[in-house]
Amino acid sequence: MALEQCGQKGIKGVVIISAGFREVGEKGLEREKQLSIIAEKYGMSIIGPNCLGIINTDPRINLNASFARKMPEQGNIGFLSQSGALCTAVLDYALAKHIGFSKFISFGNKMDISEIDLMYYLMEDEATKVILLYLEEVTDGRALMQAARDVTRLSGKPVLLLKAGRTEAGASAAASHTGSLAGDDEIYDAAFRQAGIIRCDNIEEMFNIAIAFAYQPPPRSNRVAIITNAGGPGVLTTDAAIRDGLQLARFSEETTRDFKKSLPATANIKNPVDVIGDARADRYNIAMSGAFRDENVDAVFVILTPQSMTDIETIAREVVKVSKEHSKPVFSSFMGEADVASGVDILLRNKIPHYILPESMCRSFSRVYRFFRDIDKDPHPQRIYNDVDTGAVNSILDTSISNNHLYLPEDEACRILQIYGLPVTHGNLASSSDEAALIALNIGFPVVLKIMSDDIIHKSDAKGVMLNINSVEETRKAYSAITDHVSRIMPDARIKGVQVSKMIPGGEEVILGIKRDPSFGPIIMFGLGGLYVEVFRDVSFRVAPIDEIIADSMIRQIRSHKILEGIRGKAPRDLACIRECLMRLSQFALDCPQVKELDINTLIVLEEGKGCFVADARIMLQTPLS
Repeated sequence: MALEQCGQKGIKGVVIISAGFREVGEKGLEREKQLSIIAEKYGMSIIGPNCLGIINTDPRINLNASFARKMPEQGNIGFLSQSGALCTAVLDYALAKHIGFSKFISFGNKMDISEIDLMYYLMEDEATKVILLYLEEVTDGRALMQAARDVTRLSGKPVLLLKAGRTEAGASAAASHTGSLAGDDEIYDAAFRQAGIIRCDNIEEMFNIAIAFAYQPPPRSNRVAIITNAGGPGVLTTDAAIRDGLQLARFSEETTRDFKKSLPATANIKNPVDVIGDARADRYNIAMSGAFRDENVDAVFVILTPQSMTDIETIAREVVKVSKEHSKPVFSSFMGEADVASGVDILLRNKIPHYILPESMCRSFSRVYRFFRDIDKDPHPQRIYNDVDTGAVNSILDTSISNNHLYLPEDEACRILQIYGLPVTHGNLASSSDEAALIALNIGFPVVLKIMSDDIIHKSDAKGVMLNINSVEETRKAYSAITDHVSRIMPDARIKGVQVSKMIPGGEEVILGIKRDPSFGPIIMFGLGGLYVEVFRDVSFRVAPIDEIIADSMIRQIRSHKILEGIRGKAPRDLACIRECLMRLSQFALDCPQVKELDINTLIVLEEGKGCFVADARIMLQTPLS
């Protein structure tokens, strides 16, 4: 075959454009395996099969080894795509907007060379300033995360990623809250966020952000000046800027004096600067130059609406001219389509980022600002807990697995969490109402009673939980009521007894969890707990291991985090204890691959400094049955 002949000729790099391999089923996969054998035999590297090919715009090389119709413009954007068909559309889109590429690579089935290899290649490529990646599947999530971290930290290049398949997968019958809530897309979001990857929703957003990185210098801060010839768009841009975490710069007294002197009396000389609808290029020059010179301004947004006296092309050339005289970034939004087209063409040819809508401009600048704000942050060292008896934990887990238990008995789950330093509420198992009353008396009221059975996953659904039991007599009645309820609702359930535990009053309920993902490994979950966790879905995820900073970001990501910080006279909750629990759970997830999923629902969080307590825990095991 052709590949064998290439090997015999000493060729070391091959691009296989042809389709008909893994993507068509078993026979295609077998053909792909034959290619791998030949490539390994001759030490060849392969891109593909089932790809568009590769393009290198370096003038010294000027290579188009693809079946794309046209050569793209030269630029500093590196584009990697798993889809060949998408590449043709992207190339056409880029040509229309004068977006240039350094390298353009379609890697298809990634039989040999993967996106990971290509990311490291572009990291070292001097012609590439920003890396764009389109993926349909993530084969090795942890390697992808590491590659993105390396690219960002070692080269300072951003990685923008568009991942197909954002819709919710039908993971319906997961028996744990964590399993049902941690869909594929939530995990991708968490992993990409952790790795510093900028995830994009669509092609347009990806290129909106890409040109912001590729065309302009990094901003020193988020303080922006807005210049417009129409009040309404200025207000819309202001709203969008604030919503995206930007600040409107406060002009210096000198800038304000200059604007007052040089602009019409009807102009608004505060930020946003309204140069009025009849403005020509000279007013834009005054406003832009003043904003650029002001030390309080670190980026300039230029907005234009086409009006009868607006010389669009002249103003566009003035924007280009003034921006070249300064080192601060400038972004533009010439609003409209047909009337502004010639001006937009001038801006794009001169590498001024342009956006049809000001909202897209603000969002793109915000992503650039946040990237450069965070890039220099030193990673926080992961805390290692040496107070854990891993031998005892593995013994408990392995024994249950050898007995083909799908779930670890709850008393053993709580024992494991205690070994890992998580604060489990004190309690004991009762096998009669009198025994339950005696345990409650020894623990001290109020208490909680919970049914204990390996056959009952959700105790509340089986009416197997009673709270706020305050006396010996109430304890006896609660014991009888629970066992009677469960016997009627689930007559086949094997009941081990009723757990009597100390009731922890006055706390907020949160949930912690673990899910083991086939690509990213153990995932840690945090969120609002209790009965309504799957209703409100107010949760966050991260890939283990997590450190204190990541744990804190998980807490602050959920919408209800302000409840934990204290509102309307309520004292703040013990966030330090939550962070500690999340980090210990992360170590447990890494130490114990036997665990498939885990729920701590609920973790009761008391006031700041008073700790938190595990009220209920469930561990699903990695067994042949699971």
